[in-house]
Formats: sequence, C-alpha cells, structure tokens
Amino acid sequence: MSGLDSTLMSGLYSDVWTGLYSGVCILLHDEWARYGAFYKYQPVDLIRKYFGEKIGLYFAWLGVYTQLLIPASMVGIIVFCYGCYTVDMDVPSLEMCDKQQNFTMCPLCDGVCDYWHLSTACGTARASHLFDNPATVFFAIFMSLWVATFLEHWKRRQISLNHSWDLTGLEEEEVNTITYHTPHLFWSILVSNGNLHVLVLLMDRLPGYLINISSILFMFGLTFSAVFGVIVYRIVVSALMAMSPDPETKSNVRVTVTATAVIINLVVILILDEIYGAVAVWLTELEIPRTESNFEQHLILKAFLLKFMNAYAPIFYVAFFKGRFAGRPGDYVYVFNDYRMEECAPGGCLIELCIQLSIIMVGKQLIQNNVFEIGIPKLKKLIRAWKGKGISLEEREEQRARPPQQWNLDYTLVPFEGLTPEYMEMIIQFGFVSLFVASFPLAPLFALLNNVIEIRLDAKKFVTELRRPDAVQAKDIGIWYNILSGMGKFSVIINAFVISFTSDFIPRLVYQYMYSQTGTMHGFIDHTLSHFNVSNFRPGNAPTSSYLSETTVCRYKDYREPPWSAEAYQFSKTYWAVLAARLAFVILFQNLVMFLSLLVAWVIPDVPKNISEQLKREKTLLVDVFLREEKEKFHLLQSLFSSKDLPSQGHPDTAHFRTLPLGLSQGLGHSVMLEHTDHGLVLLAG
Repeated sequence: MSGLDSTLMSGLYSDVWTGLYSGVCILLHDEWARYGAFYKYQPVDLIRKYFGEKIGLYFAWLGVYTQLLIPASMVGIIVFCYGCYTVDMDVPSLEMCDKQQNFTMCPLCDGVCDYWHLSTACGTARASHLFDNPATVFFAIFMSLWVATFLEHWKRRQISLNHSWDLTGLEEEEVNTITYHTPHLFWSILVSNGNLHVLVLLMDRLPGYLINISSILFMFGLTFSAVFGVIVYRIVVSALMAMSPDPETKSNVRVTVTATAVIINLVVILILDEIYGAVAVWLTELEIPRTESNFEQHLILKAFLLKFMNAYAPIFYVAFFKGRFAGRPGDYVYVFNDYRMEECAPGGCLIELCIQLSIIMVGKQLIQNNVFEIGIPKLKKLIRAWKGKGISLEEREEQRARPPQQWNLDYTLVPFEGLTPEYMEMIIQFGFVSLFVASFPLAPLFALLNNVIEIRLDAKKFVTELRRPDAVQAKDIGIWYNILSGMGKFSVIINAFVISFTSDFIPRLVYQYMYSQTGTMHGFIDHTLSHFNVSNFRPGNAPTSSYLSETTVCRYKDYREPPWSAEAYQFSKTYWAVLAARLAFVILFQNLVMFLSLLVAWVIPDVPKNISEQLKREKTLLVDVFLREEKEKFHLLQSLFSSKDLPSQGHPDTAHFRTLPLGLSQGLGHSVMLEHTDHGLVLLAG
C-alpha cells in the first residue's frame, strides 16, 4: 500500500487531483461532448488519451452497439409496417370484429359483470395483429443472429483497439481493495518492515457470505412481493370498476387498469433499482475481496442479478404466467377467496406484453438514464457549493483576493464512481432489445434514439460534470462481455417461448394445416372458443342482472370439451395437439437459431484481416532481426579465431581451452568456452 493510499485512508487528504490537458479537454468538449455532434464518430483515441483505456473501451463499445442498432431498427420498422399493412387482411381479426358472428362471451367477473359480445374487443384484436404476425417470427430469428453478429463485431473492434493502443501484451495489475472498499471486519493485521499487510481468513469472510445469501434472497422476495402487489391491484381495481354504474367506466376497465398498473410497476422498478445498487456495493464490501478486479466482478454480478430480476419480473409475469392459472367458468381460481385471477385480453397476452415492455423500457430510459444522469450530478454540485458557503468571512475574503485555482474548481465537481452504472443501464437496455423483441419489434428503434442522446450525455458528464478519473489500463470490457453473451443465448430461449406460448402463431398453424376444411384461417376464432352451459355456474358467479338473459351457452377462450360431451370441460385433443406443436417449435427454433449463431461466429473471424497481416509482418521482421543478430555473433566468433591459435601455456589439461571475452559471453546469455580439436574449433556452452 503506497503512502498516498495511506493518507487517503486516514482522511488526511480527501482526494487526488489528476490534472488536465486543457487543449485536449477543450477539443473533446467541442467535438464530442455536444448534442450537436451526434452525427459524428467518437474520437476514441482522444478519449483514451485523456481518460485512459478503460473508459475509452466503454465509449468504443457503446459506439459499436449503437451503430449496429441501425440495421436492427430498420428491420423492426419494416416488420411493424408489415403488420399495419396486413391488418385489414387478417382473417381472425376480421372474424372477431364481425358483429354477425355474435359470439356471446362469459362474464369477466362474478355477479356484477354481464355477458358480452366478442366484437366489442375488435380494437384489441387489430392492435394485437400489429405485433403478432408471421413477420415477428422472422424478426426474432434475425435479432438472435444480430446478437451474435454484434458480439463478433465487438471482438474484432476490441482487438483492433488493443493493437493500435499497444495493449497486446498487457498484463493488468491486481490492486488491493482495502484502500477504498474493505470494511472494518475481523481482520488479522501483520506489520512487517513498516508496511501494513491484511490477512483475511475464511472465518473473516464467512459472516459476509451468510449476509450476502440472506440479503439477496430477501431482495428477490421483495421484488416478487412488489409484482404480486401490482397483480392484486389489477384484480381489485378491475372488480371495483366493473361494479360502477357508469357504462363508460365499465367499457374502459382493461385499458385503465393496464396503464395504471404499468406506471406503478415503472415507479417501483426505479425506486428498487437505486436501492439495489447501493445494497450491492455494501454486500460486496462484506465479502472482503482480495483485489480491485475481484471487487468489481463481484459487484457487477450482484448488481446485475438484482437489477435484472427487478426490471424483468413484471414482464416475465405477463409473458408466461398471466392467464395460465385463471381457471375456467364454473371453476375459477381466486385470490383471497373473493377476487378472480386475471385473464389475458381477448386478443391475447402478447399485446399486453408489448404495452408493458414499451412503457417500462421507454420510461426507464427517459427517467433513469437521462433525467437522473442530468439532474443528480447538478444537484450534488449545488450541495457541494452550498456547503462551501459555510466557511468564515475571512476565508471567503481571502478566496476572493486570489484567483481560483483549477484544482479548487475541479474539487466542486462530482467524484467519479466507476463505469458499473454506465454499463448496467446499457446491459438492461440490451435485454429489452433482445429478450422480448418478438413482442415489440420497435424496441431497437427506441434503444437507438436513446443511445444517440446517451453517448453525448455521458460525454458531457465526463468532460464537465465529473472529476477527471485516474487513467486505468484495460484490454477488454471484462465480465460485461460474458454477461452479454449469456443474455444472447438466453434471448433465444425466451423468444422461442414467447412465440410459442404467448402469441397465437402456433395455434393458427395447427388450425390451418390440421383442422381447417379449406386450408385457410376462416373459422379460427370459433375453433379457439370453448362452450360453457350457464346453468353450471356456481352460486354467485352468474350475472345478477343481464341484458342477455336468454343466454344458455357462453364462450370462453380455451381448448376444452363442450358441456354435452362425456368428458365435459376437460382438455380436448386439440389442446394436446397445440401443446405438442408448441413444444416442438421451441426445440426447433432454439436449435436452428443456435446453429445459425454458431455459423455466424465461425464465418466472422475474431481478428480483422489487416491486423492479422500486420501481426504476421511483425513476426517475420522479429525473426529476421533475431537471425541477423545470431549471424553477426557467428561472424564475430569466426573473426576472433580465423588466425591460427597457439595452445595456451599453463596446465596441460587446460591448454586446449580458451574463454571468450566477458561481454560476448554475456551477450550469449551464458558462459562460453572454445576447445581446439582435430575437427576444428568446438563451442562449449556452460
């Protein structure tokens, strides 16, 4: 531990001023840290020169990610336009909107809710087709290949930067973390030669590990509790609004509940996100990591795990759990014995998944990634300036008398707290773009628009709002690449299940090729609706008053046997056929996309061709230099013994040996002797 580190730990100094290059700083501000420069390439070499390799790699990675979002956005727009173009030709939507079909649906709640006609959900069906159409399957495959292309492209870019920045042979130094992070726990302290050595034993770390496990499990429970609380809110508010005598309120129940629930989810996510970030740092400090890199890796894993669960738990619920356990008419599942579990909209859960994903993604980017990043540094700067006003009048006059020094001005800036928050928000956004992209093809477009602003916002923050951090060398982005690779593989599985179980893609294929008499989609809606005899309602479930009192049979979305069947209300053969097709699609989609991703990774070489050729040239030159040096040494030996040497006087046993000059033998790396033999001069190496 250096003397400077000791003084920082003891509180004698509060920070270290790293200095600045005014010319480089001004150039970065004019050419990079302006919103008007959004169309320009980033000066990565200049960023590396001023901030160091680690920050330079972050902005290079962000630039590559943003650049590759352009083709993904264009394809997403095309897929969305295809949905808009074909919405008037979609037979299931037309059947659902056809009032002559007269599908009388079962009540959405017990007692107060009446029977209703499926044609009233026409708008939901048409909106659902915009995102639930055959083009979304193609887009899901495309985005999986896009992830593989992005990772390979970044590897190539990273190798190019390593070569141009002369980092090829860099071995990163391991820095002990006790300078800044390690808390005062049960340390074994050894003082040797005036230096402080901290020996952290397994028993010292054991309390931290136990607290880590219990805290992470508690926070998982907190996240699930928040999701369950929003579910209860949706169920209760839906029931209360259904009891309203106002017909307009009744007609807008689903829209109102969905919108307000998503906003509540967004607020909860933003609050828990800030809490989890602070808790992750505290938990990592309890582990007492040995080195700075270990501390950073443990922190990243904890923060990512907690924030991933926090951001995606509501989306996972809508995608895979909502409506799966609601039951059926006459046998519904209840919460608190009074409220029915919520069901998906008549158009399916995919449109609700799209709404949930879009609001959380856009809201999180606008509020957390932009408003927080602009507002919090300025607020901290104001607080520091306000604290500075608390000095005495004499000190204030003295400060006014002398011109302000640059280090005093920089001290009012916000301290740099690492790149983990910057990477984290981009990784979470990458999850929105890749994991559930089958339900929201416009996600890459919103990510692109956000990142164009994010790059300049981060640049302005680093140049004008933060203290200049210490330059740190790094060869790569570290554990973040492994997280990206893992999310890319996970996205293949998630999109396969979204297409198979959340959308109507598989049921439509099964109907068209197995049950349709004409080989078309005509009759699909009637095929997916089961029958229920209203006389089988439990007491209190049937509508108390109804405008359709003559109704004897109502319909509900499921594949079950009709009431006149011997196995009434049991799953029909169609249900098992659709389920088998869904599972087969998951297996086929997953293996196909994984194979194509591996093919993309194999086709795209990790090392760019120009770098590979340059490395070969450098290796050839190095071999030539080595051979030239060896040749010169050989000629030198020949010149030394070209004339006839007489045997040395002295002991007869040593008369045939001569020792080379000291400088030459050291140049060869070991002691060298020459022996005269009948065959000539022989070199003996010791």
